[in-house]
Amino acid sequence: MRYRTLGKTGLQVSEIGFGAEWIGDMDAEEVRAMAKCGIEAGMNIVDCWMADPAVRSALGIAIEPERDKWIIQGHVGSTWQDGQYVRTRDMAVVPAAFEDLLERLRTDHVELGMIHFVDAVQEFKDIMAGPFYAYVQELLEQGKIEHVGLSTHNPDVAQLAAEDGRIEMIMFSINPAFDLMPATENIDDYFGDYADESLAGMDPVRAKLYATCEANNVGITVMKPFAGGRLLDAATSPFGVALTPAQCIHYCLTRPAVASVMAGVQNLAQMQEALAYVDTPAEQLDYASVLAGAQAHAYYGQCTYCGHCAPCVKGINIALVNKYADLAEMHDSVPEGVGQHYRELDVTAADCIGCGDCEARCPFGVPIAEKMARTATLFA
Repeated sequence: MRYRTLGKTGLQVSEIGFGAEWIGDMDAEEVRAMAKCGIEAGMNIVDCWMADPAVRSALGIAIEPERDKWIIQGHVGSTWQDGQYVRTRDMAVVPAAFEDLLERLRTDHVELGMIHFVDAVQEFKDIMAGPFYAYVQELLEQGKIEHVGLSTHNPDVAQLAAEDGRIEMIMFSINPAFDLMPATENIDDYFGDYADESLAGMDPVRAKLYATCEANNVGITVMKPFAGGRLLDAATSPFGVALTPAQCIHYCLTRPAVASVMAGVQNLAQMQEALAYVDTPAEQLDYASVLAGAQAHAYYGQCTYCGHCAPCVKGINIALVNKYADLAEMHDSVPEGVGQHYRELDVTAADCIGCGDCEARCPFGVPIAEKMARTATLFA
């Protein structure tokens, strides 16, 4: 297992995390087996947004033997009312629901206290200025949460959170299909029509979000990496071809600021399949060939950091250089952190000789030599 730093929290999280959303349909023994499998493979982060008491209890029993090894994303604002899940900001019920979470998870704290599921811009503003965030601050001061996070599917909300300063990390929905779609306050829109010819690459709002998170050291954990399973089936994939779990995970992990992908698994076999990403050969991680075959919504002309361009005759890590360039170009001036990372490279864009070998291998037709020249000037 490989680990990454989750933004300004400083926590070292496993690249593959346990998205426990589906464990309500499993028996307790299988949940324990999944937790044990994850720990043995080096997995150390789990997300629990679910309000169902049975789900919380099953997860608590499963992780209790190795509680000190788990980093828990525990959500504030996810409640169970009259036998069903209710997302709420009602302070008459929110505290009791969070205390129930701690009790059922058999712990006195969670490492990441997540402001749960905020997809409307005005709702985010109201939360951060009102009693809900004040309660989150109380939890932080009491040690019941160690860091403040937020979960959202809307890049506009995530952008505000990344700029706010009080949010240390974000749980955000990322996959190659969602990245094409414009911001919306209705998550169902992301599962809509991808045939629109205007969908010609990554949505600029999302690109700006990733750049902001990287610049502000706001880490990202990923939800919806498989788009609810749609990307894994050619019949439902907007690209007309199925991606593998490993390809979806790899796509997410090549986005700036991403630290961990919370794989939503429905059984032990799926857990093992997600964990197998760590040992998957590079050629089997190739999501780019699938995306390059898409029609109107292809990523043509945009670098997706896939690495097909390698090897460079001068030794330039083209994908990484392009990532730093894209991050820098999202700002009026090169962010200090991005500039430092670029300068630490042994070989930079300035070493490009314009031979064009890499361009012949790029599945997206990126004018790499031209981009290297522009990047060399940018960081000069």
